[in-house]
Amino acid sequence: MRLPRKHLPRLLVSSLAAVALVFVTVPALRAQANIPLAMHEGVGVDEKAGESIDLDLTFINETGQKVPLRQYFSEGKPVLLNLVYYRCPMLCNLVLNGQTETMRKVPWEPGADYTVLTISIDPTETSQLAREKRAVYLSSYGKPAPGWHFFSDDNGNAKKLAEQIGFKYKYDPRIEQYSHPSVITILTPHGKVSRYLYGIQYKPLDLRLALAEAKQEHFSFSAEQLLLLCYHYDPAAGSYVVFAMTFMRIGALLIVILIAFMIYRLRRQEKARGKLSNQELVTTR
Repeated sequence: MRLPRKHLPRLLVSSLAAVALVFVTVPALRAQANIPLAMHEGVGVDEKAGESIDLDLTFINETGQKVPLRQYFSEGKPVLLNLVYYRCPMLCNLVLNGQTETMRKVPWEPGADYTVLTISIDPTETSQLAREKRAVYLSSYGKPAPGWHFFSDDNGNAKKLAEQIGFKYKYDPRIEQYSHPSVITILTPHGKVSRYLYGIQYKPLDLRLALAEAKQEHFSFSAEQLLLLCYHYDPAAGSYVVFAMTFMRIGALLIVILIAFMIYRLRRQEKARGKLSNQELVTTR
């Protein structure tokens, strides 16, 4: 079917208007929030994304040695940090259980691809407790995890670190327990706060994307980087959600390319018909 040339501009304007309408009317996708309520006033998370922690803070590792945090940020790997206390009767165990389960489902390995630092906020807990806790969770993890380290406090540095990442907790002397939020924090290879994941269960995709996002300081293309083009972190949902606008932009780009191709083909057909008509006139004469 031949399309008159005078209709081409009208077709182009209508198509571009449709593309623009797509960008304006795309609804935002929202997931159900999974952010726990603070247990007491003054307990929660004051998010400090983009801020750096002090890598010279020291802690006592599971072997009883005093070590600086810097030692674990020297290999260009993202770091999963969780602040807990080892004698916690419930919440800390739930956080660590959920974290361990999710780590098993993520193809990245602690030690090879990222580092995990579990630090006690209780200054009375010892390196022996840290060692015992590490043995329990490495057994539960079920795979080698040389990059998962457990620490006890050193001279109040756990409190300083908590303040630097916005982790707010309180000690309740009535029950001799700490009230604290349930959250794990993802740090970049240079010690900057990158992302918080809330709750006691974590989606494997959320952890994978959060680690990939933090690792972008040392960019290299991977499947995770491709996923980040299609997912973004939704603070209201406390999770990564499909980035609808990305798909719509890809679709809009394909529409523009298709329109341009159609116009190109139509113009070539017009020129071909024009040449054919001239040849027929010459033959007739």
